[in-house]
Amino acid sequence: MSWDAAATATPASSPPPLHGLDPAWSRVVTVPETPTSDHAPDDDARVPAPGPAPNRTRRWHLLDNAARLAELGVTPVGTLLCVHGNPTWAYLWRGLLSAATAAAAEPGAVPWRVVAVDQLEMGFSERGGTQRRLARRVRDLGDLTDALELAGPVVTVGHDWGGVISLGWAVDHPDQLAGVVLLNTAVDRSGAPVPSPLRVALRPPVHAAATVRSPAFLEATLALGRRPLAGAVKAAYRAPYPTAGTREGIAAFVADIPVGPDHPSAAELERVATGVRDLTVPALMLWGPQDPIFSDRYLDDLLGRLPHADVHRFEGAGHLVAEDVDYAPAVLGWLADRRPGGDAPTQRAQGRDDPAPPHLWQHLDALHDSPTTALVEMAPPHGAAPRVVTWRLLSRRVRELAAGLSRAGVRKGDRVALLIPPGADLTAVLYACLRIGAVVVIADAGLGVRGLTRAVRGAWPDHVIGALPGLTAARALGWPGRRISTTPLPAPVTAALGVWASLADLTDLGSDQHLPPEPGPDDVAAVLFTSGSTGPAKGVVYTHAQLGAVPVALAAHYGIGVGTGLVAGFASFALLGPALGTRSVTPDMDVTAPRTLTAPAVAAAVAAVDAEVLFLSPAALANVVATADRLTDADHAALAGVRTFLSAGAPVPQPLLTQAAQLMPNATPHTPYGMTEGLLLADITLDELERTGRDEGPGGACVGRPSATSRILVDPLDDDGHPTGAPGPNPGVTGEVVVSAPHLKDHYDRLYLTDRASLRGCPPGRWHRTGDVGHLDGEGRLWIEGRLAHVVVTADGVVTPVGPEQRIESVPAVRRAALVGVGPRGTQQLVAVVETDASRAGLAPADLAAAVRAATPEPLAAVLAVPGLPTDVRHNSKIDRTALAEWAQGVLSGGRWSRP
Repeated sequence: MSWDAAATATPASSPPPLHGLDPAWSRVVTVPETPTSDHAPDDDARVPAPGPAPNRTRRWHLLDNAARLAELGVTPVGTLLCVHGNPTWAYLWRGLLSAATAAAAEPGAVPWRVVAVDQLEMGFSERGGTQRRLARRVRDLGDLTDALELAGPVVTVGHDWGGVISLGWAVDHPDQLAGVVLLNTAVDRSGAPVPSPLRVALRPPVHAAATVRSPAFLEATLALGRRPLAGAVKAAYRAPYPTAGTREGIAAFVADIPVGPDHPSAAELERVATGVRDLTVPALMLWGPQDPIFSDRYLDDLLGRLPHADVHRFEGAGHLVAEDVDYAPAVLGWLADRRPGGDAPTQRAQGRDDPAPPHLWQHLDALHDSPTTALVEMAPPHGAAPRVVTWRLLSRRVRELAAGLSRAGVRKGDRVALLIPPGADLTAVLYACLRIGAVVVIADAGLGVRGLTRAVRGAWPDHVIGALPGLTAARALGWPGRRISTTPLPAPVTAALGVWASLADLTDLGSDQHLPPEPGPDDVAAVLFTSGSTGPAKGVVYTHAQLGAVPVALAAHYGIGVGTGLVAGFASFALLGPALGTRSVTPDMDVTAPRTLTAPAVAAAVAAVDAEVLFLSPAALANVVATADRLTDADHAALAGVRTFLSAGAPVPQPLLTQAAQLMPNATPHTPYGMTEGLLLADITLDELERTGRDEGPGGACVGRPSATSRILVDPLDDDGHPTGAPGPNPGVTGEVVVSAPHLKDHYDRLYLTDRASLRGCPPGRWHRTGDVGHLDGEGRLWIEGRLAHVVVTADGVVTPVGPEQRIESVPAVRRAALVGVGPRGTQQLVAVVETDASRAGLAPADLAAAVRAATPEPLAAVLAVPGLPTDVRHNSKIDRTALAEWAQGVLSGGRWSRP
């Protein structure tokens, strides 16, 4: 083998002192090499040659914490076998070595040995100048573990091509294997080209120049960190590869990437990929979605092979996920949850306490011959009159689409992203997918292009059904999934967007309405994305039983049933109309911008279905009140027929409810408390709000008592503003709100650590930590005081924001207020940011600042006035206190007075 450099045999050695590396971990071991069957001892054959084995050994360098564990006097329960990829070395795993060693010193710990190898020709292991194909590398690893006498249990940990090699070892050692941990890697090359960075590196004019004659490939890899690596860390990664001769292994590794079925390592890769499907041990995947090499496509493939795996996608992390995030606690925490012989996982499928609720399509089946109205489209295409859809038409349309989707190859468990505006098409497609067991993926267009892209790529759908704008975005932004159009498109557009069918085609295909068996109650039904108001939007997974329990809870609490007229100014609520049996309508509005809803549009929607129930977000409700002067006498008469109106999605100011009640004089105003993870958890009426008044304690927004099927506990905060882990029902105690209900989510999609955190310290059963902070009063009502992430910890103690904000908003000149903390946690200073008629941001005038300080007892270090407070993208109501705190910190530290 020649890479235009002299092949030099180099013995294994220990590394010099390097940042973050304990010298006691380093060791060199001599390993007998298992012969292979062909003439070259380093080829990719797998059958041992007949006759006596040649006397050949290889010297490996590894990092091993066994000596440190022995010093601590602890016996490990098993071994983490860590395998690096190209062009890194065992240094990649220093964080796991350090964390596992430190954890072993804790009382009652479950200690793990960590062995991080330097593959032959790489790192500080022996270099012989030979090409080691994938099969040889898998065998090499087996030779090493035999020499180390690793009897098990062994958990493999792999990254990049080390992931493939570790999986090869796992497939070959089922008796020793106890688990699999994977960081960005891949075993599937079928149907997709080699990622472009690797294609470039494989080109003959580039290969040797980038991998051997220069350190370009190594430097490009180090540049893949989503945050720049420290100089000392880069130096450590470079340490084994200072010369062309020491970089030959990098070149050989690149050359061994199977680029086609005839490549020498293609058969071994296929063997490993096939064998992975038979692994039943616990598995964990920790993923950096920004990886230009191993994208989410490969994560989705791995999940198809290991469907039981726990997964966490670290938003913002990339190829060097081990450098981008502190992954070691995730691995050790997972081992604690899933250790061999240990407890079952707690983050998923905790079981139902009650019988499964009816399917969401029960009314579609029951009313399939009814000529009565099921839904109305107030803004159909081309400016036509409102479109009325009967139950008979909707039921037939759902069955035809369901049959067509099934016949077209959409299978139970397939993910289907819906990029369709609210209306008849979205409703029919949604219920058709649910009926055949496909998993609907719904992300609000209000997330914006960037947020939608993150959501769709994170869910990695198999199919995308959309209107023209959604399909155009899917094509332009490279979203995954086979594309289906809501309407027939011209042939050139169909080809350009990669569309293979329209809903009309599917309806024709399913005209016989022949349907597959119904999905079961524990089958996954939907992935619904949160608003993204408190970080990147999260995919919330519901089973059919959990999703079916939502309309049951709503019907019981609000008396909604078959024939009830429902106006839904919130898209997700509108989709529940058929499940409730209502006549439903979405007002003429841009659902991505709630403040586009006007009072006349609401009145027209109410009249269209003779509505008795109205649901609007606070932002939409505010604009309805603001445009009430446009209402006609007929509009007022229609609104007088509403008997219940609901507003939720963000805290609803009591004055806003009062003003809305004046427009609907015969309605009972409600403000429910819930979230994407659980729609209805508590509720309070305007009358009770007025009787309750303002809390004399820590303050907050009263959201009422738990619904009939919900339970609410509060986990007290400690002096540092963190939950103590002991939730309970005690009144007057401020803490994180913890909820339980049959209609609660099952888990977060591909967010294992978020799942784990949402269940930490909860009682047995189905519970969820909301991230909200509040308290229960003596009558069992819940008061929300803010978000856990927005708690301010001063030298005098913990301060929650909502109570002070409410008091500040009583100042006449203040439209809205936000309380944030600046400075180090524990000594944070309180800053009030008030929204006024100021033309630009700045320190509040002296008289306004004095009035604000007089309104609340909390000591305020500063009062800042702004023309507008930043809000979330979907509800346009939730104040982004995190962004506001960063802005306040900046301007008070001498930064520019830009608008927050």
